[in-house]
Formats: sequence, structure tokens, C-alpha cells
Amino acid sequence: MASDFNQMPVHAAITAIAHDFHRRGWMAGTAGNLSTRSKDGKGLWITSSGLPKGKLDTRDLILMGLEGNEIQQRLRDDARPSAETSIHQTIYTLFPNAQACFHIHTVDACLATAKIEPQTQSMPLPPLEMIKGLDIWEESPQVALALFDNRLDVPSIAHEIHKRFTAEPPQIPALMIRNHGITVWGGSLQQTYNRIEIIEFIMSYIARQ
Repeated sequence: MASDFNQMPVHAAITAIAHDFHRRGWMAGTAGNLSTRSKDGKGLWITSSGLPKGKLDTRDLILMGLEGNEIQQRLRDDARPSAETSIHQTIYTLFPNAQACFHIHTVDACLATAKIEPQTQSMPLPPLEMIKGLDIWEESPQVALALFDNRLDVPSIAHEIHKRFTAEPPQIPALMIRNHGITVWGGSLQQTYNRIEIIEFIMSYIARQ
């Protein structure tokens, strides 16, 4: 595996990351989705729906616009967009500097957020050293992870994310959908990869308390 995913062709990098996350148990079965902004900035390449992430190959991505469900390009005739495409579209629209967006499902993240009362919209994070990896450079940082309720209607979740983050930008480049999974974004594939490791480290710490 390359030491820096930014040095790999985009489709190869996404495939390698999917395999890595699957090995860790973060993308079990067909769960989770990964995307990167297209070179022209007008769309995003996202992993196809319903495919085992441990067996993903470079043809299993779809090019979508930043809004709507119209497919701009697919490398397999039977490829279908991820069910969470609308959330990725929302992140790229809200954060112009975001170049990658990863969504994974982990046991520790679900256990950590289960400790938070229902209807609570954020989860305070412990002031661990690892938070510096999220560009929080404070002595005793007081930051929180944005929480959203899970629904079968994913576009309604995307709408809530857009509404809340437009009113008040998140403190860190991540969010959690309860009983579902973590979504993290960054300025490059490698940065997003690093950040999702950090978020998962923090979730594991909270889950074990």
C-alpha cells in the first residue's frame, strides 16, 4: 500500500482505502462509501452501491454531479450510486476545500454515541492529544462531534446536515449519524484517511469508558 494516497491515481487510491477499511472491520459487507471531488470540481467520484468493499476494484466508482441523482459517468453498466450520495454532495457543496469524504460503520462509534441522550445534537469529545490531528491546537480543547438521527430517507438527513451546518459550521470536519456511522472529510485523500483514523481512535476511547 502506498505511504501517501495522494500520490496514487484517484480510482486506485479509493480502491486501496476501501480494502484497508474492510480489513479493519470498518466497512463490513457492503456498508460504507468513499468519494473524492472530480478534477473539475463540478462533481464527485463515489463508490458504487451494494458492492463488498473488500473486493472493490477501480471500475466500481460512479461520477455524480454535486446535486441530484443524474449519473455523469460510470465504468460498469450495472453500477448504482451509493445510497448516501446526497450526504457527500452536501459536504462538497458546504465545504469548497473538501476534496474527499469517507463514510464508515464501526462498532465503537455506535457504542460511543449510544451513551448520549436521544435528541442531543452533539457529543463532547475528550481533550485527547489526538484531537490535534483535526487541526484543533488548544491546551484543553472543548469540541464536539455533530450528531444526526438516522432515517431511511437519506436525503432528509442530508437536508438536516445542510440546514444545521449552514447555520453553525461544525467544530471539526466530521459528523456521526446515530446507530449508523461516521462521515469525515478533508482537503485530500490522505488527510481524510488520517482524520478518519483519529475520529475512530477517539470513538474507541469513549466506547471503553
